[in-house]
Amino acid sequence: MSNYPETGRLSAPADTTLRIDNIRPYGEGDPVSVLIEDGCIAAIGPEVAEQSADDVIDGQGNVLLPGLVDMHVHLREPGREDTETIATGSAAAAKGGFTAVFTMANTNPVTDQPVIAESVWAKAQALGLCDVHPVGSITKGLAGKELTEFGMMARSDAKVRMFSDDGKCVADPQLMRRALEYAKGLDVLLAQHAEEPRLTEGAVAHEGETAARLGLRGWPRVAEESIVARDALLARDYGNRVHICHASTTGTVELLKWAKEQDIPLTAEVTPHHLLLTDEKLRTYDGIFRVNPPLREEHDTLALRQALLDGLIDCVATDHAPHGSEDKCVEFENAKPGMLGLESSLAIIAKLFVASGLADWRFVARVMSENPAKITRLPEHGRPVAVGEPANLTIVDPEHPWVSDSTQLASKSENNPFEGEEFGARVTHTILRGRRTFDLQTDSDK
Repeated sequence: MSNYPETGRLSAPADTTLRIDNIRPYGEGDPVSVLIEDGCIAAIGPEVAEQSADDVIDGQGNVLLPGLVDMHVHLREPGREDTETIATGSAAAAKGGFTAVFTMANTNPVTDQPVIAESVWAKAQALGLCDVHPVGSITKGLAGKELTEFGMMARSDAKVRMFSDDGKCVADPQLMRRALEYAKGLDVLLAQHAEEPRLTEGAVAHEGETAARLGLRGWPRVAEESIVARDALLARDYGNRVHICHASTTGTVELLKWAKEQDIPLTAEVTPHHLLLTDEKLRTYDGIFRVNPPLREEHDTLALRQALLDGLIDCVATDHAPHGSEDKCVEFENAKPGMLGLESSLAIIAKLFVASGLADWRFVARVMSENPAKITRLPEHGRPVAVGEPANLTIVDPEHPWVSDSTQLASKSENNPFEGEEFGARVTHTILRGRRTFDLQTDSDK
């Protein structure tokens, strides 16, 4: 694994200027130069190459995108620093092209009070590699019994803007209703882990032919879809925004289509692994492929891809979930669910949609930066590549073949479901407020 700095030492001082030459915003048109001053884009055009700057990046004709935003990661700190820390998770995010991520509340202790959220936020800001926004839990201790103090966390220094019991579903409909009513008054987002627990008890794999053949207890689609339907109706009647985490089934897509036709404030995300992998991967009983919700069948994967293209699913989120080998190198049913995703997500989306000709780089910017920033109402991220906008940016080489290798990850864990997979696009630089937080050349020299 790479030895990443514990502070943002790749970053230049805030008062320096940065010029990116020979770069194509959104992969369009002839290459131009981009001048960055005081953390904002000051000028764009071919003539900008003549202006002086303290730091210069040769874009080599590559693609310039707004910095990526991931609204669903697990950085494990506090409590499981043996598998990931804010430092290693931030480094993995920067390497993947992310300038902002939202880290879920299922830590130890649970992020259910302001002091914990503020600690996560402050530590990440001191590192300077990525903006790490803590997600508050909907219920105290993730117990599903009593609501947390949304208001106190929203008004804290961490400015918590999203709440979720991810890893667990808020299964009690009356409690979810109260959460919606409370959240509406504060204008914060509720993100639901859609899983009816009475339908998934003991389940470890998608309920279908593969699980039956392997003798694994099946996880039915209805467990997800019933909660999506319920929460769509709650959002309709009580008027607050609800976000569906890691959509995984054809039926969920159909429900999202219905909800959007009714103008219900319901959004959804899909993970790279649910777009790329199916339950055929389970044939080896390798615990690396156990995930929640489980890998589904091919028609689910195809439906999710089309839904992302059509805007029924709003964005991509990795659900980056680091685990140690002791939690993965065990019998499949005993493996902890979760996969790494931060360092490979953009490459997967580029492979599935851009290289295939289904979409362009504007689409990538929309589903991996602009939409997640809009959903979370996150200022300064997901903004256009334009003069006057914050310089939170990602440079991508669209023709840089590489093979996913767990030993080369910035993440502290190696539960990488894409091991050995070849990709054709790679992040070369990540820039946060005008400062480099990742440079592929520097990383390769280590």
